[in-house]
Amino acid sequence: MLVPVILSGGAGTRLWPVSREGHPKPFMPMPDGQSLLTKTYRRAASLIEPGGEIVTVTNREYYFQSKDHFLAAKLGGSRGHFMLEPIGRNTAPAIAAAALAMRERFGDDVILAVMPADHLIQDCDAFRRAVERATTLAEEGYLVTFGVVPTAPETGFGYIEQGERLNEAGAARVQRFVEKPDLVTASEYLESGRFLWNSGMFCFSANALIRELQVHAPGLLERAMECVGRSPLEERDTGALRELNGEHFAAMPDISIDYALMERSDKVAVVPATFDWSDIGSWGALSALVEPDMQNNRAAGEALFVDSRNTFVRSEGRLIATVGVENLVVVDTADAILVARADRVQEVRQVVKRLKDSEHEAYRLHRTVNRPWGSYTVLEQGPRFKIKRLVVKPGSALSLQMHHHRSEHWVVVQGMAKVTNGDGVRLVNSNESTFIPAGHRHRLENPGVIDLVMIEVQSGEYLGEDDIVRFEDQYGRVS
Repeated sequence: MLVPVILSGGAGTRLWPVSREGHPKPFMPMPDGQSLLTKTYRRAASLIEPGGEIVTVTNREYYFQSKDHFLAAKLGGSRGHFMLEPIGRNTAPAIAAAALAMRERFGDDVILAVMPADHLIQDCDAFRRAVERATTLAEEGYLVTFGVVPTAPETGFGYIEQGERLNEAGAARVQRFVEKPDLVTASEYLESGRFLWNSGMFCFSANALIRELQVHAPGLLERAMECVGRSPLEERDTGALRELNGEHFAAMPDISIDYALMERSDKVAVVPATFDWSDIGSWGALSALVEPDMQNNRAAGEALFVDSRNTFVRSEGRLIATVGVENLVVVDTADAILVARADRVQEVRQVVKRLKDSEHEAYRLHRTVNRPWGSYTVLEQGPRFKIKRLVVKPGSALSLQMHHHRSEHWVVVQGMAKVTNGDGVRLVNSNESTFIPAGHRHRLENPGVIDLVMIEVQSGEYLGEDDIVRFEDQYGRVS
């Protein structure tokens, strides 16, 4: 039995301002409109029979977004199994916890195909064939990684040196893992023909992984066993949910699976990838997905190029015109614009660091923020007021809550709202409004079958999102 395990975390700082801490890289739409996570779910579903299980290991804050993308992928009855991390702890704790949980669920011999949520592979048939070759080795007890045949002396990837050949399909023992090299070394690796890019994808049986962790990382394994043992499984209609115990998960080391195990074990094999692969690690990689014009300009969104060359523009709703420029990357969002030289896009992470150091919200949130019940968009704000557009999904409800410092005026634009205000409950129809004084317990629900759209006007001395006292919440956000 094979179970795909998708690791979905990381902020993707080099893809700011689209990728942010609250809306990271896996949720980014590609030029075709599908997110990387949706594409990964569909790729994972191609490996299993209809009705099989797909595991997602992700931060608890991303659970509802991840579930929405899982459902949007329309996977023909595949069940979602979500394992929720209370904090980030790198790939080794995530993989160890998934292996222990899947062994408990399906037995020692279950095969895990581990893949990041934010890589792009478009040839799903070639990917499936590579996983089949890796599964054969995994059944023999190997920890298998996938190596991408390098096409250039890339300094942004780690490398794998191939050793003894294991079969006619090209699989080999791993001689060693190598950190990201300098350009001269990367050129030597390319010329030798012995090195592959480290893709960060793996295939192994749960039992083999746990056995090797016992030898090479016993402390990590012991803590992972304690954590999974104290993290009950909750079965749901569409799958399963396991919230990993916060105390015991935090006790695990922050370490990658490469450092913790792969570089130490002598049971590691590599399967050369015969499929296309990109980690979409920069705006340069993403722009390559867009067809160029005669001057090698590329546009995702509405753009007009005048006497411009080698320029990429991504726009989210506005026309962007460039005049007399070349070798630029321009990325426009509702609240931030990036302009960078094309050969320096790797340095975008420095922008994120400076925003984070100064506690600027633009490193963390977009103007539109996803919530379990839907989303809100900040339309305008100033001293003592903030105006939002709220979209509440059918059947969803905000928490029963109260604000100390602000009052709220709600105007229904579309649909019908069920409003709890103090001790009263009333229905508010389209083109009607209601007022929530500061200090009143209140709740907003959508009892209808279409999206509820509202305009919310906040007024008060303090309008921060942390001025919320929750009393009841169907999404588990009450301590």
